[in-house]
Amino acid sequence: CSLPGGSDCSVSFVSQVVGKVCVHGGQKDILGVLVPQLTELTQSDCIWQRICWRLVESVPDRWMEAVLLGFVQSAPGADALSRLLGNLVVKNKKAQFVMTQKLLLLQYGYTTAVLQNVLGYLSLDNLRRALLIKVLQELLETWGSSSAVRHSPVEQQLYISKAILICLSHLKEPEIESCRQELLTNMMAGVKCHLDSSLPQIRRLGMIVAESVSVKINTDGPVLKFQYEEDNETQELKSLLVQAPQHCVVPSLADNRNERAEAALPGELEAAEKPQTATQVVPEEESDTELDSDDDLVPYDMSEDKEIKSTKAPVYIRDCIEVLTGSDDVHKWDATIKALEGLIRKNPAATREVSVELAKILLHVEEKSCIEGFAVLRQKAQVAVLTTDPIPVAQYLTSQFYSLNYSLRQRMDILDVLVLAAQEMSSPKFYGKNKPSNAQKPCIQLLPESNSSKDWRKIVDERIKSKTRRFAKGRSQAETDAGPNKFNSVAGHFFFPLIQNFDRPLSTFDLLGEDHFVLGRLVHTLAILMYLAASAMVVTTMGKALLEFVWALRFHTDAYVRQGLLSCISSILLSVPAAHLLEDVAEALVETQCWLADVVEKDPDGDCRRLALQNLLLMENLKKKLETAPS
Repeated sequence: CSLPGGSDCSVSFVSQVVGKVCVHGGQKDILGVLVPQLTELTQSDCIWQRICWRLVESVPDRWMEAVLLGFVQSAPGADALSRLLGNLVVKNKKAQFVMTQKLLLLQYGYTTAVLQNVLGYLSLDNLRRALLIKVLQELLETWGSSSAVRHSPVEQQLYISKAILICLSHLKEPEIESCRQELLTNMMAGVKCHLDSSLPQIRRLGMIVAESVSVKINTDGPVLKFQYEEDNETQELKSLLVQAPQHCVVPSLADNRNERAEAALPGELEAAEKPQTATQVVPEEESDTELDSDDDLVPYDMSEDKEIKSTKAPVYIRDCIEVLTGSDDVHKWDATIKALEGLIRKNPAATREVSVELAKILLHVEEKSCIEGFAVLRQKAQVAVLTTDPIPVAQYLTSQFYSLNYSLRQRMDILDVLVLAAQEMSSPKFYGKNKPSNAQKPCIQLLPESNSSKDWRKIVDERIKSKTRRFAKGRSQAETDAGPNKFNSVAGHFFFPLIQNFDRPLSTFDLLGEDHFVLGRLVHTLAILMYLAASAMVVTTMGKALLEFVWALRFHTDAYVRQGLLSCISSILLSVPAAHLLEDVAEALVETQCWLADVVEKDPDGDCRRLALQNLLLMENLKKKLETAPS
């Protein structure tokens, strides 16, 4: 690439060719070859740097985005990108918009390496560092917006969180000092709306980013510290906050040892010169103190110690009630809570006499000692009481769910107990057997940590499997115990009280307001109860009521609530007979189908889109089934 006779040339034609190829999708083909060559040439030749700058500056604005995206994805690092682009973002408004807005705030499908290239490029020149601070402020404003947290997909919020952490790693102390108050304000607003989210991943993102911002702006004072589960995503996010120094030589282990030895050599020589005098000058008091050290104590003889005998647990239900309500003996209390579930299942007649009282005690009981698995033991006992005497206990628990002076934790405990008891009663193994509830439960998870789309896909697969006929030689699997579904006769007592008062706010409980997390748990609970009552007499009435409930909340802003509503639609389609659906709620089903199609196209949450698509497929299958059925 040399020009004879010192003649001049223009690279605008090459710029237009590169732009035209990139805008038609040939970025990898042309820049995959061009960028590595230019990276090598610009590493030691400033003339090639100027040629490359002129090349990208001459690209027409209508093709600038495609060219920049190709450079950002092909560059091996921020240093190389800086040499290739120069101060293009300062000179060209279109390039500035693409690099500081579109790639960071409007799109979120790029890798972490692309983010590091873009933000590292902004940090490598003083003229561009002002844009880096501006980008960080805009990212934090978006991160701290409650509307963005509610309506943006989880993937975009993760992308923005990564960008914030990379920006923080590039900031210097004077720059942080200049915008400290604004960073603090955005951090406090952002961490609040993230912690208010029902999705655990969103809450954890808020904790990690808030911790990182706090560490940067409070270098000397106290910093925020949260407790959350460490996984690969968490480690990746935290690693983005630490920038490895460039072009640094890591000292070897031998060099470190030599340096330590040289530093310690004079002191060691001085100590070695006078070992005798040091022992002779020791005073008597110091020598006596050394003799009285803990190392010379004789171990206490514990060979004849006897282990304290374990406290005997009560053998009657009423004795258990007395211990749980009035006993101060911690060991007896521990033994009682451990033995309670077994006693309840062995003595169903005695349990029915005090079932509501026992359910009330278990709902309010608090841990008196550090007993392992207290929450699980209490929950198993509650489930045992509910399955032993379903109607009165279910009426009590559902009435308390909407009562005053209960914590959110207690209300969610009520929902969990109702679901676990319904699962146990609907299982064929439950009939005629009063045994502890350590048998495997159906894999339906209430907690939002699980992927609800996977749970409901499993439900659909199980239903399809149960309705599929297979012809094979011999017995492919052991036959399950047959028996009536005990939940069918009591399903209404579990279901209808929960669905009645959801829109009535209390002074300490507002499902349609700030307590949307409990609303999400309630919606998922109703979906599971609906599915388990598939063969109940009241299933059609339950389906109609649940469809009205879903229709009233279908535009809820919380993604976890919407996932539960879509799960309710799945339960209705799977549980209510198709003929009854078309006879009783045909118009509502048509409207529901339109809503589901809208969710598939427009909902920001990926799980909601998948669940809506699954429900549309279920509706299509029902339609085909009715068309092929004999009239």
